[in-house]
Amino acid sequence: MNKIQHIENPDVILIGSGVMSANLGAMLKCLKPDLKIQVYEVTENPAEESSHGWNNAGTGHAGICELSYTPFREPDGSVNVSKAVEIFEQFSRSKQFWSHAVEKGLIQNPSDFINPVPHISFVHGDEMVDFLKARHAGMSAHHFFSGMEYSSDQAVIASWAPLLVENRGNVPIAATKMDGGTDVNFGELSRKLLAWLAEQKGCGMACNHRVVDLEKSGAGWDVSIKDLATGEIRKNHAGFVFVGAGGGSLALLQKSGIAESKGLGGFPIGGQWLVCDNPEIVKRHQAKVYGQPLPEAPTMAVPHLDARVLDGKKTLLFGPFAAWTTKFLHRKGSYLDLILSVKPDNILTLLKIAIHNLDLVRYLIQQGTQSMADRMKVLHVFYPAARAGDWKLIDAGIRVQAIKKTDGEAGIVHYGTEVITNPERTISALLGASPGASVSVNIVLEVIRNCFPELLTSAEGKSRMKEMIPSYDEDIKRPDQAERFHTIERESNRILGLL
Repeated sequence: MNKIQHIENPDVILIGSGVMSANLGAMLKCLKPDLKIQVYEVTENPAEESSHGWNNAGTGHAGICELSYTPFREPDGSVNVSKAVEIFEQFSRSKQFWSHAVEKGLIQNPSDFINPVPHISFVHGDEMVDFLKARHAGMSAHHFFSGMEYSSDQAVIASWAPLLVENRGNVPIAATKMDGGTDVNFGELSRKLLAWLAEQKGCGMACNHRVVDLEKSGAGWDVSIKDLATGEIRKNHAGFVFVGAGGGSLALLQKSGIAESKGLGGFPIGGQWLVCDNPEIVKRHQAKVYGQPLPEAPTMAVPHLDARVLDGKKTLLFGPFAAWTTKFLHRKGSYLDLILSVKPDNILTLLKIAIHNLDLVRYLIQQGTQSMADRMKVLHVFYPAARAGDWKLIDAGIRVQAIKKTDGEAGIVHYGTEVITNPERTISALLGASPGASVSVNIVLEVIRNCFPELLTSAEGKSRMKEMIPSYDEDIKRPDQAERFHTIERESNRILGLL
């Protein structure tokens, strides 16, 4: 993978080697095998930034345990679960494509990147216990979540996740559990897909190469790339450019000069995890447990206690904790990134955000100055018997929260991802934060629909897409499609080794 390959004048240039570029490149090549594709990555190896296994939660976000997808109750007391249903369907498409990649030999050994783990929602206090019961009623009524269990009995919850109740007093708690959850190493998935792509005719991969400029040229783009080993700058031309550079996407969008980049800003938030490698504790927790949102925290900072498989080893992660930073990338970023992102067209937007998000600023200051004892207090909400000596603090990735104007008002895109595309459909860029990795296949499918519609209009193209994603043109959310959904889900899980 470290071999540098250059394809001159490719059809497509992918900037960044994370899970978005990996899925888009593989899917495009499967749809049109003679397509020429070049990947450029600034780090020495693929998927070393946001997609790296230690830099994200690794949750196969399917709406099962994340309360942020069902934050409000209806006037009648019920919980609207439509967003969770939507996310589940999108993650199902991801699993379908990944299982196709395994079946067709694009990927070997799926357990290297995806493993089954129960997903649990956990709450405390009478109000939240009542909320979770209503949420379970709404969720379990849909065929996606028919296997979800609910309990407010400490003994039952202890059988699901014993750490949650160890040394816990007589406080009202409740949890839901569903066995269909997953732990995903998005970095390993990306490397597998890109290794296959690099071996295909007409495809190239160049790590340690930074894209430094984008210039509109005819019906495509002239891309300037710096070889970080030699300092040499070369140019390449492509009809379509995808900017999947994580925190680096904003700067490249600004360099492109497209109208859609005007007024956009970015707000970086660093991440930290508490990690436990004590085998006696690790073996007792076999679940991903998501809790209640913290006051004033961005939505992506909802705490969770996760069983993970990283570098071939089981471990526990708790967090995330936020950290103040001005870098847009964890490994290859600069402390000047935030300052350099300020432009005449976005300075008023950024100032307005600063004024109207003082609570968020205070939260980041509080997070960045807290002690280990402060972090342990948060962990004790999940694991009352936790001891500081069993845990260590590590830095994780950086998420750049996109800032944009909607209906004339400036706001932070706290959650999810957005694809920015120019009217000519020759450039698309991804902005936002996790959990986009989980629904990356659905996101890149939208990019293909928007920018490569000709690949899906022919009978051959439709057939190939249907083979990759069996539910591609079906609405498996509908009640009358429950049997069809279960058939597709069982087959994907079988191939991925999740049964």
